[in-house]
Amino acid sequence: MATVILVRHGRTTANATGVLAGRLPGVRLDDRGTEQAVATADRLAPVRLVAAVSSPLERCKQTTRAITRAQAGDLAITTERRLSECDYGEWQGRELKDLAKEPLWKVVQGQPSAAAFPGGESMRAMQDRAVEAVRRHDRLVEAEHGPGAVWLAVSHGDVIKAILADALGTHLDLFQRIQVDPASVSIVRYTESRPYVLGTNTSAGDLSWLTPPPAKKASRRRRTADAPVGGGAGPDTSPAGS
Repeated sequence: MATVILVRHGRTTANATGVLAGRLPGVRLDDRGTEQAVATADRLAPVRLVAAVSSPLERCKQTTRAITRAQAGDLAITTERRLSECDYGEWQGRELKDLAKEPLWKVVQGQPSAAAFPGGESMRAMQDRAVEAVRRHDRLVEAEHGPGAVWLAVSHGDVIKAILADALGTHLDLFQRIQVDPASVSIVRYTESRPYVLGTNTSAGDLSWLTPPPAKKASRRRRTADAPVGGGAGPDTSPAGS
């Protein structure tokens, strides 16, 4: 049972000016976005990440590099095109205030499973390829590093919302109820029986509990894919040595 940490890229100049960047080249983190990426890197520094996967767009690679630099030891970055931003086609590069006047806007808000962007892709296709990519990488991580491995995937707001909707068993038409802020952390653990959503849209808080304990300690209580009836005891967040 590997665990994926989903991180949205930090704020960009397009985010700050209300422009739908899409896949346009040259969209980078602004000063605030760089600060957000560093803050997220500091949160994740105590977590032993075994792999880092990034959307090919520069803002995600910038965020991923900030996180991997804070890790102990070298951590290579894998680029995954299926985690790229939704292809908004003719919508990309336009201001959100203008797009809100388009008839398609209401479809995107109320029935995204039926939304297809002119000259681009549908939201359903975006979800399908992103979910498939995350689940495939998760299987590879667990096969190589074993149960308890934690890995990183850095992507975009709508893409992460779509992945979370799938993990929650929520129809894509309800995914607008999920919020994913710049540089926020969401956490999913996939198992043979079901995914477990451990956190969504967090921007603060200790994450060191995600790193599995040493093998001799872990053997005292076998991790299971079953859901704990009553909610369980939660992670052991006591200080080391206590």
